[in-house]
Amino acid sequence: MARVLTGLDRLLATHLSRVRGRRIGLLCHQASVNRDLDHAVDLVGSIRGARLVALFAPEHGLTGAAQDHAPIAATRDPASRLPVHSLYGRRRAPTARMLGGLDTLVCDLQDVGARYYTFVWTMALAMGACARAGVRMIVLDRPNPLGGARVEGNVLDPRFASFVGLYPLPVRHGMTIGELALYLNARHGLRCDLDVIPMSGWRRAMLWEETGLPWVPPSPNMPTPDTARVYPGACLIEATNLSEGRGTTRPFEWVGAPFIDAKHLAGALNAEGLPGVRFRPCRFRPTFHKWKGRACGGVQLHVTDRRRFKPYVTGLVLIATVLHLYPRHFRWRKPPYEFERRKLPIDILCGTDRIRRQIHANHSPAQFEASWQPALRAFVRSRRPYLLYR
Repeated sequence: MARVLTGLDRLLATHLSRVRGRRIGLLCHQASVNRDLDHAVDLVGSIRGARLVALFAPEHGLTGAAQDHAPIAATRDPASRLPVHSLYGRRRAPTARMLGGLDTLVCDLQDVGARYYTFVWTMALAMGACARAGVRMIVLDRPNPLGGARVEGNVLDPRFASFVGLYPLPVRHGMTIGELALYLNARHGLRCDLDVIPMSGWRRAMLWEETGLPWVPPSPNMPTPDTARVYPGACLIEATNLSEGRGTTRPFEWVGAPFIDAKHLAGALNAEGLPGVRFRPCRFRPTFHKWKGRACGGVQLHVTDRRRFKPYVTGLVLIATVLHLYPRHFRWRKPPYEFERRKLPIDILCGTDRIRRQIHANHSPAQFEASWQPALRAFVRSRRPYLLYR
C-alpha cells in the first residue's frame, strides 16, 4: 500500500520554516489529523518558534458535532483555550477583526470531492479575506477521496452561485483542495498571497483506500469513504422530500420515503443499467431529520465498481425515477437552503435550473451527460496548469 503524506505531515517534517516566526490562525476541523491521528491544533500549536493564536471553524464546527445547516457559534477551544471564530452562520468569511494580528492563516480541511461540500467555499472566502487583510495563507493539501482522474457533471452557471457553489466547477471536479486553491486564486482573481504544501505519494488515480491514511469523518453524515463515493449524487436528495438517510447508519446510501414501494423502485432503477451500481430494496426508519420515526421504503446504493460508478448521473436518475413513479407524492424542497432564500435548492445544488427541467422531461442518462460535455471538456483544459500530481 502507498504511503501518502498529507500537507500537514509534510509541514511538520520538512516545511517548518514557512511558519516559524509567525502568528498563526488555523482553519481546521475534526479530520485535520496526521497519519498518527494527532490533531493539527496540537501539532501546529507545538511548533517551536511559531505562535498559534486563533482557530477558525467551518460548517459542523471544530469538532464536527453540529448537524447540517446548524449555525456555528464563536467559542473557545476547551483544550487549547484559543478563541474559535465561526465561519458558518451570520458570517462565512473571516472579518478584518478576526484576522487582526495574524501573519498567516493555515487551512487544513478534508474535502470530499463534490462541488457542494462547503469546506472548499469556506477556504475560498478566507482566501479573499486574507488578500484584503494582507495575511498570507497556507493550504495543507489532502487527498480527494474520489480520486483525481475522473470528472463528472455540469459546470455551475454563475447566475446560480451560492454557498454550495461560489464559482464555476463541475459537480465532481477531480481536484484536491490545494489544487482548487491554486485554481480559484488564479482563475477568479482572489489575489491571495497563497502557499500550498502538497502531499507526497498521492496519484490522481488513487481512491481513498489506496492512500493508507485513516478516515476521520469530515462531517457527521460522512462516516466512511463509501459515503463520500455516493455523495456527489445522493446529496441532491436533500433538495427533495425524500430522506437521504440522515438519522440512519447509512446516510446518503439509503434513500426513501413512506410512499415508496421498495421493490418497485429498486426494479425500475436496476433496469436503467447504470454503471458500477446496484439498487437493493430496503426499509428504514430515520431517528431524526426528514420522515423522523416513519418507516420508509426505498433503496440502498451498492457500488459494485468504484471506477465505473457515476454518482451524479446516478443521483439524477434516482430522482427522475421517483418523480415519474410517484408524481402525486414527490416534491421539490423549498428555500431557504444554505443561505439562499429565493432559488430552489435543487437549482443551486445543480448550479442551473436546466437539470431540473431535464428531470421533468425524463431525460436518459446519456442525454444528461451529453448536455454538459462541452463545458466539462473546457473545464478539464482550464484546470490543467494547477494540477500538482500525476
